[in-house]
Amino acid sequence: MVLGFFMILVDTTIVSVANPSIMRGLDTTMTATLWATSAYLLAYAVPLLITGRLGDRFGPRRLYLSGLALFTVSSLACGLANGIEMLIAARVLQGLGAAMMTPQTMAVITRIFKPRERGSAMAVWGVTAGVATLVGPILGGFLLDAWGWEWIFFINAPVGVIGFVLALRFVPKLPTHAHRLDWFGVLLSAVGMFLLVFGIQEGESFAWGVIWGPVTVWGLIVAGALVLGLFVWWQHAQRGEPLMPLAIFRDRNFSVGTAAIVTVGVTVTAMSLPLMFYFQSVRGLTPTQSALMLVPMAVVSMGLARPIGRLIDSRDTRRLATLALALLAVGLLVYRAMMSPEVPILWLLVPSAILGLANAFMWGPLASITTFGLPPELAGAGSGVYNTSRQIGAVLGAAAMAALMQARLTAELGASASAAGGMGAGGGQVPEPLRQGFADAMAQSMLLPAVVIAVGALVTLRFAPKPPVTDRVRVVAE
Repeated sequence: MVLGFFMILVDTTIVSVANPSIMRGLDTTMTATLWATSAYLLAYAVPLLITGRLGDRFGPRRLYLSGLALFTVSSLACGLANGIEMLIAARVLQGLGAAMMTPQTMAVITRIFKPRERGSAMAVWGVTAGVATLVGPILGGFLLDAWGWEWIFFINAPVGVIGFVLALRFVPKLPTHAHRLDWFGVLLSAVGMFLLVFGIQEGESFAWGVIWGPVTVWGLIVAGALVLGLFVWWQHAQRGEPLMPLAIFRDRNFSVGTAAIVTVGVTVTAMSLPLMFYFQSVRGLTPTQSALMLVPMAVVSMGLARPIGRLIDSRDTRRLATLALALLAVGLLVYRAMMSPEVPILWLLVPSAILGLANAFMWGPLASITTFGLPPELAGAGSGVYNTSRQIGAVLGAAAMAALMQARLTAELGASASAAGGMGAGGGQVPEPLRQGFADAMAQSMLLPAVVIAVGALVTLRFAPKPPVTDRVRVVAE
């Protein structure tokens, strides 16, 4: 299941490396090309609440296999696209497939492993989430250099087929729960999430102003927030079975963990933007070389996955999560101190290793303690809320960082900011007289994710200890 999850997360980053090649290959504009990524992220984020609940109703194995099949076929359609419109449509289908799969991965782990044996599986799930964000740009660079942009999508086909066969063979059929689908809740959640995510994600494209006629970016965001507020009220007021049972938030650790994963989503997405601009626009590295600067993060994360999993099973993971988020803040502050044109490039591997240590202690322990107390019939709903929160955090992080980077460039470079930003976006190194100012702007921008994740670390201090595993809990888990 993590093989499919890995493929999903790689696809959220791999296309960013290929955008210039796609634009040339399909003879289209940059705005249209960027919509290929925006469409995927929208189609991925919006249905997560719904697909988590559908997994409870129809079985997580069935939803996962259906989503993986849709994701694999649509990946082939992406690679075969002969126009930007076809590519965007195929990316929407990819996003829908990803949304069907993601909540089921956590739900199955929650349901098939006993509570005190769940740590190793959650550690693997967590390291997958962390490492995939690194592998995307590296793999994208290699595939682009070797065969062309189409292969960043074609590569999903054999992986998807292998993942489908393995899941069909090894993932068990789990008991379903006779939920009645709350169709009005489905409509409210879908509309609210679309308006909110679209407004935040595309705000920078429309300069946070008018989109069309009287419709503005902030109007969409406010409308989305109001519709989601109505959705929450409906979940409380209706007499049937809610799409998002508010009872899950009575579990203190679930509420705390959901709040914490929002800060993680903001941080992980936001930190990569100024870092990649610094590597490429100030230090003159290629996209592949820039991604390779993060290899220590992947190596440390993967190397510690097994021992951290055992630690989760045997110890109280509350403080592991706090330590991880604090370490992430430290690593970002070290980057902020080193982001200068004169610092030897190899020294920048040190904060990457610190981030690897943080990742190893972050994803698995955080997911494990957040979902530990959920009953099996709410595993899908809880996983949907958890992953939706992470995705919303990612969208918020990207939008906030784009605005902050532009503001700091303007402050450091004045009238030269637009020219410098344009060179950075094109992948070239900025002229030497501008490098210090550009580096300072990127370093200052790193303070945003550092502060956000520090807040997340404080939030995790509210985790309660895991309850003892009684015989009744073991029976329910089995």
